[in-house]
Amino acid sequence: MSMADLNAMTLAELKSLEKKLAKAISRFEMREKKKALAMLKAKAKEMGFSLDELAAEAAAQPETVRPRKKVAPKYANPMDLTQTWTGRGRRPAWVKDALEAGKSLDDLTI
Repeated sequence: MSMADLNAMTLAELKSLEKKLAKAISRFEMREKKKALAMLKAKAKEMGFSLDELAAEAAAQPETVRPRKKVAPKYANPMDLTQTWTGRGRRPAWVKDALEAGKSLDDLTI
């Protein structure tokens, strides 16, 4: 179907085509999922497991996420001591302003 064919269609025809496309896409995705599931089941069986057994095992084990350690601040804004910075990540605006004013990071050290 060319763009000219689409431009010649009425709104009702386009909406009907849209519904047909949505159904076709949904059916295609369902077929692909069934194929993938069959392949996974076959591979699990080949390795001596059931897919349900593997899925249950995976669900039971929490993801290993390494917790980040809290870092103590190294620098403080001399004008407002509640504003601190650890020295990691992006420099806060008050640090940039202080450096532009001729101060050094050593001047901002806590």
